[in-house]
Parts: sequence; C-alpha cells; structure tokens
Amino acid sequence: MLWKLSLTGIKSRFKDYLILFSGLTFASAIFYMFMSIATNSTFLKGALVIAFKTTQFVFGFGIALLAIITFVYIVYANSFLLSMRQKDYGMYMMLGARTGKIGTLIFLETLIVGFLATILGVLIGVGLTQVVSQLLINQLGLQIHKFVGFYLPAFIWTIIFFAALFLLAALWNRHKLVKSNVINLLHEDQKPVKLRYNKVWKFIEAILGIGLLGIGYWAMAKYQVLLTNSITIGFFTITIGSYFVFDSLFTTIINILRNNTKFEYKKLHSFTLGQLKFRLTDYTRILSVVSLLFALALGAITVGLNFNNMADQALESSYYDVVLYKKTPQVEHDLKKISVKSTKTFNYKLIEDNKAKNPQTIYVSKDEIAKKNLKYQNFYVNKKGQQAYSTKTINVKELQKGSSARTEMMKYQLTQLTPYPGAGVKIVSQKQYDQLRSKNKSVELLMVNNFRQNFVNIEKLQKAAVTGSLNDDNPVLNSTKTMNYRFVSSMASGFEFMGFFLGLAFLAMLASTLMFKVLSGANSDKPRYKMLWKIGTRQSLLKASIAKEIGVLFALPAVLGIIDVLFGLQFFKSLLKNPYDKIWIPFTIFLVLYLIYYLITVKLYEGIVLKDNK
Repeated sequence: MLWKLSLTGIKSRFKDYLILFSGLTFASAIFYMFMSIATNSTFLKGALVIAFKTTQFVFGFGIALLAIITFVYIVYANSFLLSMRQKDYGMYMMLGARTGKIGTLIFLETLIVGFLATILGVLIGVGLTQVVSQLLINQLGLQIHKFVGFYLPAFIWTIIFFAALFLLAALWNRHKLVKSNVINLLHEDQKPVKLRYNKVWKFIEAILGIGLLGIGYWAMAKYQVLLTNSITIGFFTITIGSYFVFDSLFTTIINILRNNTKFEYKKLHSFTLGQLKFRLTDYTRILSVVSLLFALALGAITVGLNFNNMADQALESSYYDVVLYKKTPQVEHDLKKISVKSTKTFNYKLIEDNKAKNPQTIYVSKDEIAKKNLKYQNFYVNKKGQQAYSTKTINVKELQKGSSARTEMMKYQLTQLTPYPGAGVKIVSQKQYDQLRSKNKSVELLMVNNFRQNFVNIEKLQKAAVTGSLNDDNPVLNSTKTMNYRFVSSMASGFEFMGFFLGLAFLAMLASTLMFKVLSGANSDKPRYKMLWKIGTRQSLLKASIAKEIGVLFALPAVLGIIDVLFGLQFFKSLLKNPYDKIWIPFTIFLVLYLIYYLITVKLYEGIVLKDNK
C-alpha cells in the first residue's frame, strides 16, 4: 500500500517532480562522465601519458566541484519537494495514518526519485562519455582504439555518491515530517509572512552590500598582490554582499516604484510590485545562491572556452619549432612529411670532466654566436599583469658581461638547444674552440609551416630526433616545443570540456531550483489571481503580470551573476592572455538556455494559477 501511495504521490506532482528529475539526471550524467574520464585506464594505453595524466587531474577537480554544488542543489530541491507534499502527508495523518508509516512513505518517495534520476543520468552519461572522449582524443591527436563509454568503476562510484546523498535526504525528510504536527502540515502555505522594513537598517544593509561586492571585485582585480587570498576574500565578500543587496537594495527600488503613483496605478503594476516585494523578502537566500551559481556556471563556460587560447601561448614560449639532435633513417623519413620554412645549424663542443663541479661544459665560439643570430623567447609579465613573450637574440656582448640575469638566461637558452640541458656554458674565441680536443657536435633548428595543423607529424619527428625512436623515455623531450604544446593543449582541452559541461550542469541545477521555488508557491498565489479574474481583469493582463513578476525573479540573479563574472574574469588574466576574448559566445549560449527555463516556468505557473479561469 505504501508503494502505491508513493507512486500515486509522484504521479500527482509529475510536473514538479520532472523539474527536480531533470536537474538530478543531468548532474548524475555529468558526474559519471567526469568520473569515467578521470579514472579510466584505457586512456593511457597507446596514448601519450602526460596528456591524459593532465586531463585526468582536470576532470578530477571537476568531480570535486560538481559534488559540492550537487550537494547544495539537493538540499534546496529536497526542501522544496517536501514543502509541496507536506499538505498531502497532513491529510493522510488526519485520516488516521500513523506517523511512522507516513515517514516511511516520504522516505520511499525520495529514494525512488533519486534512484530513477541516477540510473537515467548514468545512461545519458555513457553516451556523453563516448562523445566527449572521442572529441578529446581527436583534439589531442591520440591513437586510442576500442574505447567504450561504459566504465564499471565510474558507474559504481556514481551510484554510491548519489545513493548516499538521497539516503541522507530521505532520512532528513522523514525526521522533519515526524517532528511536525498535523495542523502545521495542513496550513503551512497559509501562514502569514511578516514583512519587516526598517528604513535605516535597509539603507545600511544596501551600503554594506554594495561595499562588500566592491571589495570582492577589487580583490579579483588585485590577484598580483593578493595571490590566492583574492579568491578567499572574493568568495566571502561577494557571497555576503549578494545577500545584503537582495535583502535591501532591490526591495528599496520596489518601494520607490510603489511611491510613483503614475507607474503604480498603470495596468497591474500595483499587484505585481506587491507580489515582488513579498517574494523578494521570502527569496533573499535562494536568489543569493542562484546568483552565485549563475556566476559559477557562466564563468565556467566562459573560462573553459577561453582556455583553448593557452595553446597559442604555448607556441609563443619557444622560438624554434623542432630541434634535430640526430639524423636517423626514421628522422629522415619523418622530415619529408614536414613543410620546413627555414633551417639553422648550431655547432658546439662538449667537454666532460667528472672531477669538476659541473661534469659537462658546452663550448661555443664567438664567431658561431655572431654568425647564427640564435633567437629565444623571453618571458615577462606586462603592465596588465598578463604573461607575455618577446623575441630576443643571443649575442656575444651580453654573454661576456659576467653573471647578470640576462647573461645567465642566454646561457640557459643555449643549453636548451642541446641534449645537455644541465651543462655549463663557456664562450671562447674561434682559435680556442679549434684547439679543444673534442668532436664537433651540431643540432639543426627548424622553423616549420602550420605548426598546429601538422602537429602530429611534427611531434613524431621531434621524438625520433631525440630518442631515435617514437617512445617518450628521454627527459630532453620535456624541454621541446612539441612537449610543451602537448602538455598545455591537453590541460586546456580538459578545462575547455570541463568548463562547458560544468556550466551546463550548474545551469540546470540553478534554473530548476529557482523554478521549483516559484512553482512551490503557485498554489498559495492561485486565489489572488482568481479574485482578479472575477472582478474583470483580462486574461492577457494576468499573463503579462506573471511574465513580469517571474521575469524579475529570473533577471535579478542573472544581472548580478553577469556582473560577478565580468569582474571575476580579471583573476584569470594571470593564466589567459585575454579572458574576455569572444565573450559573447558563452554569454549567448548561456542566456538562451536560461531564457528557455524562464519560459517553461512561466507556462507551468500560468497552468497552475489560471487553470480554472474561463
């Protein structure tokens, strides 16, 4: 009987459950995808280890972040779900059902919804994993065969995580229900809400809110000085500031509009403003949370898509595209597949003395330095606090200055052009160079056409030129342009996908949470709209009032969230060359999806409050 009542309860509130169900399904799908990519050892078979080591770390970070946000979402969604069903439970208790039985009923309902959403989410997650993994493999230029989206350990961990969350939610629901009496359950939505408005305190609160937001935005911009403290300061000040702004500033604006008689008495503005004033008082906490989730979601998508620009920065970090340390048949074969723009040969001699402090010393003649005009990329931080590179030329005059920073940098750059990155460097005359009893060594420095487009072939060539084969065992590879590009592009690709899907998961959760909150109060609003209709208000005016009221509730956290993102992107200037590059793309995607949630909410709300109007 309890199972039948439980399923009947879910069926009667199908639309409301569907909102919660969609958010939970999407969250579990993204969680499974992240878990599968972060833990699947198949990625490491036949692939470049460093690429997926980095990708696994990125998606592991995404798992932790998604787990925290999912927990917050379930707490809010669960409380709304319970508030909508408590009247039904009160009726069961009034008809004689025991409290323990009703507690078991709500326990089962919560577990059923959670179990079905998790199973469906995992099935969707398997498909997402298959698609995303192939996109990652293609983008990173890896060769991985027979990879499937289903991974048993990821499936088990997803089930365990969400089962634990829903078990805790079910136990909390049961506890709260058992502790409530029948009268409170039946008339919870009819309790009057006292609106307290102290002008002095609201003014102080508004000033504090704006001030705290300003401090948070300032901390994001001063990341060079504050370093990681800017995140801590920004988190607390923006969170508290958002709450104060919603609790005071927006309510004050509504009061100002209500005092404007021309505006208030036009159409249903008086009714709409009254509804908003009541809702903002009740919605302060959730609007604050939604605005923060909105900023996190939009920020994740924006930063994730911009991380792809890090690959371009990686190309700027090294001047020469390929360094040929040796010429083997494999190198000659791979070299034919590359379009070479220019070639330069660098000659040097290596002297080894195991008794010396530095057992290896590279000798280079002054004439060699003067003739070859060897280049390198000099790293610096510009006036805007962004990482940048400038091309410098290695010259004899600087090399002979002694122990200056530039001299040491040039010597270091010379060693990076050889297979001996830890060796010392000495600059000698041509006569001294010729007298050295050591075999002349040389490397070829190549500049190629279309590095990114032909990266796979260039990488094969560089590996063969270092190791003599296609393995990754030689540590010299770590200092080459191809390895640097591989490392950065794998990290950037991981962050790009993680940011995009995290953003979508956050969007689904925040929008459905706000939707849930609005719809949970629809039944108590129904008599007000019924009364307006009975006194002759046109249906079109009622719909317009609903659209404006819900529109404001959706717009306020969106506006504050967008402002948070615009200022928060300042922090990423230390990582990204231009975090605002093509910002309109993620903003458009996000706002269109957010608008769809808004329109669905309006239609569902109209279906409840205007259902009996004929």
